[in-house]
Amino acid sequence: MKNPKVVALGGGHGLYASLSALRTVTDRLTGVVTVADDGGSSGRLRRELGVIPPGDLRMALAALCGDDEWGRTWSEVIQHRFRSEGDLHEHAVGNLLIVALWELLGDTVAGLGWVGRLLGAQGRVLPMATVPLDIVADVLGADPAEPDRISQVRGQVACASTPGKVLGVSLVPPDPPASPEALQAIHEADWVVFGPGSWFTSVLPHLKVPELQRALVETPARRVVALNLAPQPGETDDFSQQAHLEVLAEHAPDLRIDVVLADAGVVEEPEALDKAVQELGGSLVLAEVAMKDGSPRHDPALLAQAFVQIFATGTGGSRNPGDW
Repeated sequence: MKNPKVVALGGGHGLYASLSALRTVTDRLTGVVTVADDGGSSGRLRRELGVIPPGDLRMALAALCGDDEWGRTWSEVIQHRFRSEGDLHEHAVGNLLIVALWELLGDTVAGLGWVGRLLGAQGRVLPMATVPLDIVADVLGADPAEPDRISQVRGQVACASTPGKVLGVSLVPPDPPASPEALQAIHEADWVVFGPGSWFTSVLPHLKVPELQRALVETPARRVVALNLAPQPGETDDFSQQAHLEVLAEHAPDLRIDVVLADAGVVEEPEALDKAVQELGGSLVLAEVAMKDGSPRHDPALLAQAFVQIFATGTGGSRNPGDW
């Protein structure tokens, strides 16, 4: 499939990685971004102005910048953070630019479109919902003094940093309005990509927006999950690769997955992972997609190569588990 319509879902550094790869594969690319961040510059703007948090949207736009001088320069500009002793400290330039356009235009999607045109973004970025959200996590042992007690932790930062074990997440409000443009993009896509990224705070929240989950279940698009290279501290510390898929299924029992992409060098139990993939209705693709420096980061060029093979064949040429 040449130049497929692709929708990538997530947030933060994980979505940045997938969009950085996918923008070299297709020019019909849409990033759908979580809007639950409550920390840092995004959290301050959200609390002060009542807007959806712009930070993950900014990072997604930066990922879509080209490799020419214009793209590299504007990517650095919008990612730049002020350093001061005053109120601007740690605010990202791109966050302020995005919110300014939202205030001037009164339209979230239009504002993001204007920023994308300024950057020369190779694709578009949309919020998953039209209102700011809070993530609520069910956590086992959030209080170290009561390790067997399940309690609720609210807020993305709190959920990502809890000392307990996250069992599942929900959203407040529980039935937020999904972005109409995101729903349309999902219904018209050839492929939908989940991950990589913080599993409970960036990937799974998309499945807790009822309209979005229905669209992801009903779309004729094929679905691929790109697994993380390492556990996420504070979220999935003890998770195996297959455990990520198990919680995905728990949050969206009706969701069928066609392909799961994992790095061949980090999968410790390929047979067990392959079994978990088959239970979701998909096939497992093992490929080298990690940076060569040993860090748990995806290499955009290798990840793009894997996506090209998957989109071309539907499976990426997955091997027999007996060969692993």
